[in-house]
Amino acid sequence: MIYDKNKKEYSIEEILAILPQRYPFVMIDRITNFIPGNRCTAIKNVSVNEPYFRGHFPGRPIMPGVLILESMAQAGAFLVLHDLEDPLKKGMLFSAVEKSKFRKPIVPGDQIVLEMKLLKFKLGTVKIRGEAFVNDKLVAEAILLASLIDR
Repeated sequence: MIYDKNKKEYSIEEILAILPQRYPFVMIDRITNFIPGNRCTAIKNVSVNEPYFRGHFPGRPIMPGVLILESMAQAGAFLVLHDLEDPLKKGMLFSAVEKSKFRKPIVPGDQIVLEMKLLKFKLGTVKIRGEAFVNDKLVAEAILLASLIDR
């Protein structure tokens, strides 16, 4: 699928055209308020049908923190890969997580709003700040570091 690089919002089909992840590891549903090379907002709808809920605290399902970080990582990867001349030839490998905090559990029925900001992009290395909100309340945050690689 070809996508329009000048849009402010992107559907799941356009996200999948850039990111290599597939079910069950696609952790964002759409991109809104996209500012190329600077920031984006991504949406993740959390459904009780997510496969990880069967084993992550049955009876009281909570989204695993590592998957919240993966959601941030995917939104950050879209932010970076979107601006490349040929995003299908590159990928991102996350190398570090700094200053992560989980403030409130995320449960089925929540909609996560991920606010991603590109802090630094130098010599194929990126630093991205991510904040996750549910109902306008900060529920998680982290600084992510990654390297751009050939696919």
